[in-house]
Amino acid sequence: MEILRDYDLTSLNTFGISARARFFAEVASEEDFKELFSSTEFKENEKLILGGGSNVLFTKDFDGIVILNKLKGIEIIEDGSESVLIKSMAGEKWHDLVIFTVERGLWGIENLSLIPGTTGASPIQNIGAYGSEFKDTLENIEAFNIETGEKKIFTKEECEFGYRDSIFKNKLKGKYFIVSITLKLNKVPKLNSEYKALDSFLKENNIEIKSSKDVSDAVSKIRMSKLPDPKVLGNAGSFFKNVYVTKEKAQSLLNQYPDMPIFKEGELIKIPAGWLVEQCGPSDGTSWKGQKVGNVGVHDKQALVLVNHGGARGSEVLDLADKIIESVYKKFELKLTPEVNLV
Repeated sequence: MEILRDYDLTSLNTFGISARARFFAEVASEEDFKELFSSTEFKENEKLILGGGSNVLFTKDFDGIVILNKLKGIEIIEDGSESVLIKSMAGEKWHDLVIFTVERGLWGIENLSLIPGTTGASPIQNIGAYGSEFKDTLENIEAFNIETGEKKIFTKEECEFGYRDSIFKNKLKGKYFIVSITLKLNKVPKLNSEYKALDSFLKENNIEIKSSKDVSDAVSKIRMSKLPDPKVLGNAGSFFKNVYVTKEKAQSLLNQYPDMPIFKEGELIKIPAGWLVEQCGPSDGTSWKGQKVGNVGVHDKQALVLVNHGGARGSEVLDLADKIIESVYKKFELKLTPEVNLV
């Protein structure tokens, strides 16, 4: 394992932002991590662990060591009559894991198809889409403590999952190097198609669901129709989290904005952040959706997606995000929160 200096990170983040790391190393095995752990560069520098780079915005160079998780391998470790346990090493692409499961007729993560990033990054964000979340199928997570080098197995409960949130994003942020995830998936069909956009797509296209792969294919088509390919237009997917408010606050807003979409989730009401962004703009009477500001902009098909039109600095993206947050708060008195990890 080699530790490199002054490493270019442009190709390692889907925003395509130019940034450099003081030190850089790839970890392709547990032995690599143990070797890295004993190095001076690891012990004496701030650390940043990267997977697919699909949920990060570099606002400056990183004056520490960036560790790229390249651990590979997917296997069924327990095969029961109604369910299986599947272990994926953390460097695998998330969508490759989804394909592995649906090709074997397994149910549980098909609604999470085509989400960018690695399997090791998925618990940090508690990725979710079309009515499903990562936590719904998690059995456990294996990870190294980057301070002690000891390996720990986290149960679902210990991960403290929330909406696009986990213990790895808060109390234990940057303190663990995730090695693998183990999911419990169903052999028995468990269709989850109630999410409005998915349900509408299935009905409009007369799609009869016969397998989990049918769901995966449908979700993939929806995502491809709405979200830009990072290889063509730099982005990190949804930049902002949806907003959750009390029933009283939601009703107050509905009195002013009767067309505002709302979704009841437990005791709270979810307001789509994309809709809020669309209703605001750089000036009265305009919408942020489709706007271009210098080298950055808001995607014309999905207002939640901020894009790099080419040559953008991370500070430009962040400045645009701040302007959007300010305009939404001014109009709705609701605070948008970035979903993307700011570095």
